[in-house]
Amino acid sequence: MDKRLERILPRVQKPARYVGGEYNAVMKDRAAVDTRFAFCFPDTYEIGMSNLGYRILYGVLNEMPGVWCERVFAPWTDMEEELREHQIPLYALESGDPVGAFDIIAFSIGYEMAYTAMLNMLDLSGIPIRSEDRPGLTPLVIAGGTAMYNAEPVADFIDLALIGEGEELLPEVVELYRRAKREDWDKPRFLRAAAQIQGVYVPSLYEVTYQPDGTIQSITPLDGAPEKVYKRVVHDMDKSYYPAKTIVPSTEIVHDRVTLEVFRGCIRGCRFCQAGYVYRPVRCRGKNQLVQYGEEAIRDSGYQEMTLSSLSTSDYPELVELCDDLAPFCGQNHVNLSLPSLRADNFSMELMQRLQKGRKAGLTFAPEAGTQRLRDAINKNVTEEDLTETLKTAFSGGWNAVKLYFMLGLPTETDEDVLGIAEMAKHAVHTWREHASNKNRGLRITVSTSWFVPKPFTAFQWEGQISREEYERRVKLLRGAMTAKAVTYNWHDGDTSFLEAVLARGDRRLGRVLEEAFRRGAKLDAWSDCFNLNRWMEAFQVCGLDPEFYACRQRGKEEVLPWSMISCYVSSSYLWKQRELAYQSMPTPDCRTQCSGCGASIVEGGECYRG
Repeated sequence: MDKRLERILPRVQKPARYVGGEYNAVMKDRAAVDTRFAFCFPDTYEIGMSNLGYRILYGVLNEMPGVWCERVFAPWTDMEEELREHQIPLYALESGDPVGAFDIIAFSIGYEMAYTAMLNMLDLSGIPIRSEDRPGLTPLVIAGGTAMYNAEPVADFIDLALIGEGEELLPEVVELYRRAKREDWDKPRFLRAAAQIQGVYVPSLYEVTYQPDGTIQSITPLDGAPEKVYKRVVHDMDKSYYPAKTIVPSTEIVHDRVTLEVFRGCIRGCRFCQAGYVYRPVRCRGKNQLVQYGEEAIRDSGYQEMTLSSLSTSDYPELVELCDDLAPFCGQNHVNLSLPSLRADNFSMELMQRLQKGRKAGLTFAPEAGTQRLRDAINKNVTEEDLTETLKTAFSGGWNAVKLYFMLGLPTETDEDVLGIAEMAKHAVHTWREHASNKNRGLRITVSTSWFVPKPFTAFQWEGQISREEYERRVKLLRGAMTAKAVTYNWHDGDTSFLEAVLARGDRRLGRVLEEAFRRGAKLDAWSDCFNLNRWMEAFQVCGLDPEFYACRQRGKEEVLPWSMISCYVSSSYLWKQRELAYQSMPTPDCRTQCSGCGASIVEGGECYRG
């Protein structure tokens, strides 16, 4: 370790974030590798190490002979100050080598509020933040993750974006880079070749022109780049990599447990949910393989908690059988089995009995809207009767703590829908009084609301976000209606949701704003401790752009959207149809019940639901 770091670490919070050396971290001989890969997560160690996708790709890359993938996380503000004061560049945890010494610098970006952290990490590494200021092949700066379905706000800073799932795509890009390095290609030649790989988007190979009103006039591919970049999909989950032998952190992280991914995709089609559309089609992992992976991961790591993970875990077809098969091992090894992402319409007595074998943590459900009309409009497909039956089951089974999540500002929402949230909370309290088997512990109902953010590749990608004033009015209306003592109401800060809406649907002109905000001190914007909307508003003013043009404006059906060159296989015509059905409060059946023709079936060559 650098002697300067030894002096710095006692002065910062959680120094274990910055030292590496964890059990199962991959160490390789520098002389035996030809490609160094800095895998950067633009958030703190505790967040990054809780990300299963990050762990998967770390393992995939390190299985490649000649490639060494190392981890890099965003330092907290105290550590950044020390690094800058002592002129120590950002470094990778495995080797301690500066990020600027690596061949490929890759960012995993699942959330738009991480953009300035990415710029800050490049700057801390001594690397020019703009792609045009990095003319050589090395270092190559790439980015992947859900946020890259609209990479335009960071188009000026990255060399290429990876669209879709990375287990097969990322190694192909790395192998192309190795060939380019061996054969002494220049950067333009490499980028032209990379653009031919399915799932690779090269921003510099697309020319964007604008109308006088600020909307996009055209997006033109250059130098043989494809008109549409189609996402990459892992077809067979049983053959996909799972990190059974994974890094065990030396300090506490957010999700400190073994995570089993039971399937990808979602059968539901909630009209607001980006992940539900871009991860189509549904692909399940086999029950027996999940049991094997779970047992291997627990034995290797020593964890005492295992969670079954997906976008909607209770939709896994063999969930009860999987819990039964895991139960003996979990019981013998004192491992708690937990299931997040439960749905109110299929939480059964069978499932509750399996969960009772572990400790009774609070149950979480997301009705999303306070009335049936609005739930039908967003295609939530959960009724009040579903929620009532679920709460009866939970309360009679001994649970006394329930969290309910909702959104404010959904398209077509009225005050009646807002007040319906309070009514649902009151009904939950009444259900507990009628059916609780354990009233000695009291009841805790936590209602949380967030401000709806319209996202690309959803049925609501054309919608405008409601104004800040209107959002605050609805929060106040709901707060006044929350009268039950057992109910706690939490609401999401509006500033970050507003900026998230700007960045989620922004075009590449926002690159100037991102850089200006970063120069003014923006970084770690996902953290309320660091976020300051005023500096962003000043950056917009300096750059002559109106953030409400991006966040609040409703788009027309024929408008060219900034992400129009990207395809997740779900067709734009299907999304528009779903939008029209939303305004009629007409639900669409889930994929298990009926194929609705979204377009994702082309990935599987036919009807795509597996289960």
